[in-house]
Amino acid sequence: MGRRWDVLVVGGGNAALCAAIAARRDGASVLVLEMAPRFYRGGNTRHTRNMRCAHDTATDTLTGPYTEDEFWDDLKRVTQGHTDEELARFMIAQSKDMLGWITEQGVRFQPSLGGTLSLGRTNSFFLGGGRSMLNALYQTAERLGVEVLYDAEVVDLDIADGFFLGAQVKHGGQRHMVRAGALVAAAGGFEANIDWLKEYWGPPAENFLIRGTPYNRGTMLRMLLDKGVKPVGDPTQCHAVAIDARAPKFDGGIITRLDCVVFGIVMNNKAERFYDEGEDFWPKRYAIWGRLVAQQPDQIAYIVFDAKSLTSFMPSLYPPISAATPEELAGKLGLDPQAFAATVANFNASIVPGGSFDHTVLDDCRTEGLTPPKTHWARPIDTAPFYAYPVRPGITFTYLGVRVDREARMQMADGSAAANMFAAGEIMAGNVLGRGYAAGIGMTIGSVFGRCAGTGAARSVRN
Repeated sequence: MGRRWDVLVVGGGNAALCAAIAARRDGASVLVLEMAPRFYRGGNTRHTRNMRCAHDTATDTLTGPYTEDEFWDDLKRVTQGHTDEELARFMIAQSKDMLGWITEQGVRFQPSLGGTLSLGRTNSFFLGGGRSMLNALYQTAERLGVEVLYDAEVVDLDIADGFFLGAQVKHGGQRHMVRAGALVAAAGGFEANIDWLKEYWGPPAENFLIRGTPYNRGTMLRMLLDKGVKPVGDPTQCHAVAIDARAPKFDGGIITRLDCVVFGIVMNNKAERFYDEGEDFWPKRYAIWGRLVAQQPDQIAYIVFDAKSLTSFMPSLYPPISAATPEELAGKLGLDPQAFAATVANFNASIVPGGSFDHTVLDDCRTEGLTPPKTHWARPIDTAPFYAYPVRPGITFTYLGVRVDREARMQMADGSAAANMFAAGEIMAGNVLGRGYAAGIGMTIGSVFGRCAGTGAARSVRN
């Protein structure tokens, strides 16, 4: 660490590796500092499985075109307009080239999984999942001459008037000053920092489960904001989904997510429904359920369904809780049996006979006279055995971050642009994601702005 590097990349996930590869291919010497041990490298990328990119035609792994306008419409809908349109449209346009570029770095794709995902046309799935994708990027980076240091935590930054000079790094029980011509911050959000989450969510944050790495504690983000980088995003907004309540506190990943909301009803611990389970297709609405559950008493809820739906979705790592009757199931969940059975009975009675049930379209199987309604995919919960999954809010990443421009260059609080500091991935995702989420967009943000950041950092060194 005694030498001076052209580009210092802080972070070890998809965004960091894309930045490191792009900078190295542009001729820069690159050092990557990964806070985690080698086995846990890669941040939340380890748990992903696909990315959403615009494309004009079907491919070997995609079933049809996904235009830039359609991508923009989907993003605008899930964020409810809370996005920087210029940066969002730039990201979408750049994403069209990303699938080819990622493949050139050794990443391979496979056809989409089926079930409720409905992503075969829009999202490209990594062959072998996120860990395999990461391994390919690391292999390419190291072959190109990128140096990677694990168990390396940045504890201070030397920044003067928006110009990065160096980083103090804790490694091997000692502190070192690493000098570099440019900085790329790709170290994630602060979702693993429960105390920071409690500043905005209060005591309920104690009941949140963190889907990804325990190393995303926001130390890099905090330092940058303290050093005068302009913030972006609402600190209470995040990518949060409903995950199995039996998952570990950290690092449960994709295997604890539940995709079965559309097949049943969701109750809180008072045995009351609280939202429309059939509002829209799962990839566009699944990320609202973490926040919805977070707003319920004790931050707990239960997805309830019957034998008809058991094999219709990707199961959790943990088996569902089952019983012969709704009352018995309520008892196993610790809920009031009479209230639970009444909620199921009222739901069943409100269903309007429609056409055939089809979770691949917005069918006309709905309720009438029920509050809240279920607008699609409503069918009676009447076939034993009856099942339930307990769920809690599963936080993937937070949206408070640093403001950037189209080059991924950080913007300073005084209105100036940083001379040689860039950001990519979750640490700047709030520029695009003001709220809400759609499957695969996090990887798109990381890849597109990672490549931009690496190229921009290398260029700034040359200039």
